[in-house]
Amino acid sequence: MQVPSTVKNILFIDIETVPCVADYENLTAPQKLLWGKKATLLGATDTQEIGNLFSERAGVYAEFGKVIVIGLGHITFDICGDPSLQVQALSSHNEKELLGQLRNILEEKYQQENIRLCAHNGKEFDFPYLCRRMLVNGISLPTVLDCAGKKPWEVTHLDTMEMWRFGDRKSFTSLDLLANLFGVNSSKTLMDGSEVSYFYYVENDLTRIAKYCMQDVIVTSQIFLKLNNWQTIKETNIIFA
Repeated sequence: MQVPSTVKNILFIDIETVPCVADYENLTAPQKLLWGKKATLLGATDTQEIGNLFSERAGVYAEFGKVIVIGLGHITFDICGDPSLQVQALSSHNEKELLGQLRNILEEKYQQENIRLCAHNGKEFDFPYLCRRMLVNGISLPTVLDCAGKKPWEVTHLDTMEMWRFGDRKSFTSLDLLANLFGVNSSKTLMDGSEVSYFYYVENDLTRIAKYCMQDVIVTSQIFLKLNNWQTIKETNIIFA
C-alpha cells in the first residue's frame, strides 16, 4: 500500500548512550556507593563485578549514563507523491548542548499538536531517558516529551516494539530481529549496541557512532512502514542531512 501523507507528522528517533564516565574508577565516592547498590541488585557480588558491570550496563540507566548521539528521521513527499526519508544525527561530547539542540528542533521546527515521536522500545527507553537527562541538565521538557499529568490516550508516542507485540507483554524483540524478519537491511554491520561505549571511550569515534545511530533510525522507519503494510522507502530516496 502507498505511504499516506500523514506520516510526515512522525519524527523517527533513536539515541545512543554511554556510561557517564569512562570506567568505574572515575566515579566520585558517592557515585561508587550508589552504583554499588544498583549493581548488587543486578547480581554483582564483589568489587570487580561491580566495576565490570558499570562499563557494561551503566549507559542504559539515565542516573548513571549520558546521551551522546540523537538520530532523527522524517518522511517527506515530492511533487509526484513519492516518499523520501531525510535522516540526520545530532552528536556532541557536551550532553547539555546536545539535548538543548534537540529541544530547540522539537519546539521550533514541528507543530506540537501534530508531531508524533516513533522509536523502537521508545516508550521504555528513548523517551524517558531523554526526559530524565534533560531535567538533570536543567533543560525544560519540550511539549511533545512532557507527559506529566496526561492521560494515557493523550500521549501519542509510537513504538515499533509495542506495535509488534500486539498486546503481548512477555518478551523483548530487538530491532535487528525485526529487520531480519521483514527483510530490512540491518544497522548492525557498523557495530552492535553493546560496542557503543568502546567506540566512544576507547576509539574516540563519535562519527562512527553517529552513522550507526542514523542507520537505526532508517531501520526503525522501515519497520514502522512494514508493520502498517505500507511500501518502504527506496534506498535511493534516503537522504542524509
